[in-house]
Amino acid sequence: MALDFLAPTDSTADPGPAAADALPHDTQARPQARLLALRQTFTRLGPEFYSSHAPQGLPQPRLRLVSEDAARLLGLRAPRPEEPLDVPSCAQWAHLFSGNAAAAEPAEREGCEAISTVYAGHQFGNWAGQLGDGRAHLLGEAPAPDAEQAQGHGWWEVQIKGAGRTPWSRHADGRAVLRSSLREFLCSEAMWHLGVPTTRALCLVDSDLPVRREGIESAAVVARLSPSFLRFGHFEHFSHSGRHDALRRLVDYTVERLYPQAAQASNPALALLRAVSEATATLVARWQCVGFVHGVMNTDNMSMLGWTIDYGPFGFVDAFDPGYTPNTTDAYGRYAWARQPAVARWNLLALAQALLPLIGDEASARDAVEEFADHFMPAMRDGMQDKLGLGPARDDDPDLVQDWLDLLAACRADWSIAHRQLAHCVAQPQAGVPGALQAQFAAWPQRLQDWLERLQRRLDGLDAAQRAERAARMRQVNPCYVLRHHLGQAAIAQAQAGEFGAARRLQQVLRRPYEEQPGCEDLAAAPPADAGPPVLSCSS
Repeated sequence: MALDFLAPTDSTADPGPAAADALPHDTQARPQARLLALRQTFTRLGPEFYSSHAPQGLPQPRLRLVSEDAARLLGLRAPRPEEPLDVPSCAQWAHLFSGNAAAAEPAEREGCEAISTVYAGHQFGNWAGQLGDGRAHLLGEAPAPDAEQAQGHGWWEVQIKGAGRTPWSRHADGRAVLRSSLREFLCSEAMWHLGVPTTRALCLVDSDLPVRREGIESAAVVARLSPSFLRFGHFEHFSHSGRHDALRRLVDYTVERLYPQAAQASNPALALLRAVSEATATLVARWQCVGFVHGVMNTDNMSMLGWTIDYGPFGFVDAFDPGYTPNTTDAYGRYAWARQPAVARWNLLALAQALLPLIGDEASARDAVEEFADHFMPAMRDGMQDKLGLGPARDDDPDLVQDWLDLLAACRADWSIAHRQLAHCVAQPQAGVPGALQAQFAAWPQRLQDWLERLQRRLDGLDAAQRAERAARMRQVNPCYVLRHHLGQAAIAQAQAGEFGAARRLQQVLRRPYEEQPGCEDLAAAPPADAGPPVLSCSS
């Protein structure tokens, strides 16, 4: 069925937990220009995989943030959200990406209703049963003008998050609040520019619609992009419920779209597991190297693409603690920095169990999961070799790297600053230790000096040009800027007061995280002593 716009929810329907959802959106100006040519392909799988369900949208939506980089992925020219809200392009984007309407030119015989998908999952290691897109609506997919920018895929799926209840919302309201939406927007774009595979954030729309969390907050919607939003949990849902025919259809669909090379294998389900294992290993190694902690590595938050998805209580490491977790719910540190690789492997075992009815041989499935270590360990090793300026690995390098990590932990040194400053020691050893680096190891200055002497012995034989080349490579992998918790909190506080200047400044600086940008020294600094702890709740 072809629709120019998805109709708003009937105002006579039961409004559920958020009574303000019954506000009549049709009293607002409704721009009629189309933005995107969208189609749905997931619906081919059958009605048991999804529900067609129009978003409830937002009353009087305001376009607050736009990623020009992400807009170009769709061939769109991004409006400037700092312009007056009545500028037609801003109003059009706010209308579409709040869920108030969906523009579409569906492909032949393919309708384009918004859908939400069903999945299941393990949460904190326990089987949670059926879950699903409780606050996410897939508007459809748009062709990618440049497939290289989509990592070789020819399309981008467009999903909005926070636009109201779906059949999978259970007792929730399907809403997202401004603070969590702003964090997801900023972090997903920051991660992309750090070189970490991630869903993209296209724009953020907010409204005065009240939403109850810890208190009354305002609603917001993030529009995000990915070649696929399929999760491990999609496969768990159909496997655990014994619907193996549906599971096979899902595997065939995933192989066709995401891993076409697996179709040539004698056992495509096994080849799919191997491909996902490799992609996940590469992803987690990159998380570790930039000091990112996901915070909620449940199987329903693990992407089949091997991309970062679902930014809830995430965090970047400041003072290095291998046991750091940003999630206040994670009392036992299951998802701490040091445990992310092991949890990723555990999640792959859960995926392997889900695929076992199609793989057939348990030993082969386990071997495919064990390939995670075969990919993670070299990726992590190479990442740390680059971070420390060591170049090609030598036999004694693992001890040098481990002793560095131990020293960082003992001194609670700032992960980003310590690695960034280390480049000066590699480039110009005769210049001495930079004061900014010494400050990070004030508790153990002699241990730092001893380790740096070992580093210099390791680099003996390099001439000045070679050292400069090593240091330049270090600056390409050790960011100057990451989305630190206190910076995000400051941007949120301003945004909640209606001012998005801090958020836009962060967004622009984080587009070039490896370049030192004049006037942005405050965004590269460690948190002030009175900053709150870098932890968040799952509702954050």
